[in-house]
Amino acid sequence: MSVADHSTSSAGTGSQHVIPNGDQVVEIETLVIGAGPTGLGAATRLAQLGRSFIVADSADAPGGLASTDVTSEGFYFDVGGHVIFSHYAYFDDALHRALPNDEDWSTHQRVSYVRSAGNWVPYPYQNNVSQLPLELRAKCVDDLIAAAEHRAQTPGHKPKNFDEWIVRNMGEAIADLFMRPYNFKVWGTPTNKMQCKWLGERVAAPNVRTVVRNALTMQTAGNWGPNATFKFPMKDGTGGIWTAVAKQLPSKQFRLSKSGEVVRVDGPSRTVEFGDGRRIKYKNLISTMALDGLLDCLDGGAEQRSVDRMRSIAKDGLVYSSTIVLGIGIRGKRPDRIGDKCWLYFPEDDAPFYRATIFSNYSPYNCPQDDVKLPTLQKADPSLPFDKAPSGGPYWSIMLEVCQSAEKSVDLDTLMEATIKGAVSTELMLPTDEIVSIYERRFDHGYPTPSLDRDGALSQILPALRDEFDIRSRGRFGSWKYECGNQDHSFMLGVEAVDNALFGTPEMTLHETDWVNGRRNIERRLV
Repeated sequence: MSVADHSTSSAGTGSQHVIPNGDQVVEIETLVIGAGPTGLGAATRLAQLGRSFIVADSADAPGGLASTDVTSEGFYFDVGGHVIFSHYAYFDDALHRALPNDEDWSTHQRVSYVRSAGNWVPYPYQNNVSQLPLELRAKCVDDLIAAAEHRAQTPGHKPKNFDEWIVRNMGEAIADLFMRPYNFKVWGTPTNKMQCKWLGERVAAPNVRTVVRNALTMQTAGNWGPNATFKFPMKDGTGGIWTAVAKQLPSKQFRLSKSGEVVRVDGPSRTVEFGDGRRIKYKNLISTMALDGLLDCLDGGAEQRSVDRMRSIAKDGLVYSSTIVLGIGIRGKRPDRIGDKCWLYFPEDDAPFYRATIFSNYSPYNCPQDDVKLPTLQKADPSLPFDKAPSGGPYWSIMLEVCQSAEKSVDLDTLMEATIKGAVSTELMLPTDEIVSIYERRFDHGYPTPSLDRDGALSQILPALRDEFDIRSRGRFGSWKYECGNQDHSFMLGVEAVDNALFGTPEMTLHETDWVNGRRNIERRLV
């Protein structure tokens, strides 16, 4: 049976009922933990197939790590850098069903730069060293050519880690100027402790001939990558997408807040206990919880030794970093020096953030309208005096991201102050800019690090959960694979987990990410 034919399957299996034994237990065919993109992908597929399911999430609303917050002053900030681009027709169908009108979306050409040596170097950096000062430009080109010569002499060599891959493909100069410091600021892990199998379409290998030609002519390379053109919702930020997707599903199938908070997973009995004391017995469990958190909640009963072994493997083999998202709302017209920039990278140590997004450029509704009167909280240079009386706009905004990890400490008490100072030192802001809103939120699990031992750990844990307890752990931190952690990937991880659980269909996004990224995937449709 083809994948498309599954939509005709009967809903007869796994019907929901309550066992009246005083200790209420709901039986369901498929329980989905998490109402972020992966959980909503699973729920969308289950609803399309007419199967019985429940979605549980401890948050008050759907969205997960793709949510959007609003400050009291009316500035919208996503909980991380998110834009929409897609490899899948099914994902496009789901978003079109949720937000079907042209006016629901804005479409952007990516305008992205790296702040390096006092210059704005177009992204990807390694293809645009022509914009560096002459001495650095010459060093980058020289090392790039030396790297190409070395590859020609050692064609069979495979890099053992990300650092080796960087030097082999880009040379030492680009490694030291950008790749090493920037990636440490993102991951909080040195590049020699990261694998390179995850790279795929995430990192551009430079074309030596093009780089040399551009360095001589002072030209820049064109846009690269799957997000060179992207979409963004006109209203309510990225979180508005997932609120709209959730509204396409029966509201009675959702358990949110305390009633969706997982307290314990009883693996042998296939039962999950929630914060309100109620329990759900499942046939299939699709969990989008962080994998380490799931294992902490899992009671293996007679198989506890197996669970303890999985916990030990996860502790030794899985690495992650935390992310702090900061937002700054500013009074005034967006300055010409900012222009239509989308997001910007900061490898140097003059700012604590690794990325800044000009969030007001994505939609005019990400800021309060001009007639909204707000008081100034401070000038960017806090020593400067300011008028506290509320006044109107226009307004613009910046969203910034900072990594914290076991190897990269962050002083949370002074982070906002350091971030504003860094925004001034990198010319994102001027000392006289009036700040009218600030936002800060920390996510303990921010990035699943592609560490050297990750794949070995996952190859033992994920199959064991499936085979022993009918648990499919999927999603950005459920399957712990950054390379399939974009919104389209995450959504389809849920869809494919459902088809795998019900029909045995292979999960191509999880296991063959480069393959799905290299094609337009049209086998499934939400029609």
